[in-house]
Amino acid sequence: MNRALVDKIAQALLYEGYILYPYRPSVKSRQRWTFGGLYPRSWSESQETGDAWTMQTEVLVHGAGDATVEVSARFLHLIDRTVGELLSPVSELSADGEPEFRTVETLQIGGNKYQAWQEATERRFEAGEFKLDELTRQPRGIPFSFPFSRKIEPLRDSGDSKSKIVGLLIREQQGVEGEIELSCLTLAKDLHRITVKIVNRTKLPNAAAMSRDDALVRSLLSMHTILGVHDGEFVSLTDPPEPCRAFARDCKNIGAWPVLIGQGTEHDTMLSSPIIVSDYPQLAPESPGDLFDSTEIDEILTLRIMTLTDEEKSEAASVDDRVKKLLSRTESLARDQLMNLHGTVRGLRPVPQEQSHG
Repeated sequence: MNRALVDKIAQALLYEGYILYPYRPSVKSRQRWTFGGLYPRSWSESQETGDAWTMQTEVLVHGAGDATVEVSARFLHLIDRTVGELLSPVSELSADGEPEFRTVETLQIGGNKYQAWQEATERRFEAGEFKLDELTRQPRGIPFSFPFSRKIEPLRDSGDSKSKIVGLLIREQQGVEGEIELSCLTLAKDLHRITVKIVNRTKLPNAAAMSRDDALVRSLLSMHTILGVHDGEFVSLTDPPEPCRAFARDCKNIGAWPVLIGQGTEHDTMLSSPIIVSDYPQLAPESPGDLFDSTEIDEILTLRIMTLTDEEKSEAASVDDRVKKLLSRTESLARDQLMNLHGTVRGLRPVPQEQSHG
């Protein structure tokens, strides 16, 4: 497995829904987290929204029974960021308790603006390695969890570490629990179907009465599954060989789109994400950042940023460091770099006569 390449592609896909549009807190319709979100099961089943609580990936593997597969998951875990303005400035925070403050949407301190908003941190869980014949005999369930956390960052009225603390950034992250369910079915000699089901099992005290926003911070967002195989090969589900086509059609992928990852010939790694891409996706060489899909997203994002006012850019930059870097990078693009984001041809292939138009 080419882990460096997998990491780059997975991260580009992981954050696509996060930075495709430079969101700002003042935008009222601000449902940002729409890609591959798995809500707590009890909440999803108590609502009529159709929000998913599970994702399923099914892939085909050529190999003997002693071939092994390794499975891992990646997702974004939300952090609620609250801004507090101290009622009375203090020199240092006490270990015994927090100073009195009032929550505000925005706090301006000198040249810095602090916004109440949501951040996200990347979570990774390695389920482990499993022999195909063992999974065939006994499916496995591997639980994972990430606990509640609360962190406080003091905001001082100047850059001097001895200056007064006038505000607080409070970051709270709700605990989440999930499970990866693995099974294997032998379809033919040395051909197997691997099923990976990821479930959000986060417990909620009163799911039916909980708002969508409350459920969201307990969700597994932009969920991705990464599979590797040793002593075997994955079969492309996009373009399977003739003997495997019927088996490929029978694979049930729910909220997931598995593709081969590598330089174009490897068959030992698959990435299953909620975003549709082709086998062997690559980072676009024209991209000044880490987006991936042949420059279209870079171009859309760049043009959208260029329409923002200075005030809107300032507000977007206050959301988090990732968006701030994105804005800075876009504004520094030279004209030839911008032109390179438009109209790049990756390759040509013949179109059968019966499919041609005009």
